[in-house]
Amino acid sequence: MRGGRPPAFDPTVYAGRNVVERCFNRLKQFRDLATRYAKRAAYFRAEITIVAAVLWLRQDLQDTP
Repeated sequence: MRGGRPPAFDPTVYAGRNVVERCFNRLKQFRDLATRYAKRAAYFRAEITIVAAVLWLRQDLQDTP
């Protein structure tokens, strides 16, 4: 079997991949997280948690009229 594109298009796999890619793009909006200024793993994980909460709160507020 050779590498390359799969022979068929699976919309459910594509939809899942699209969600993950959009999530990473939103996380990259925070410059310190994208460049990884925090060198310790615990600090980096804490930053990801805070950014995820901020993004979640922003999304929730945008959906309300």
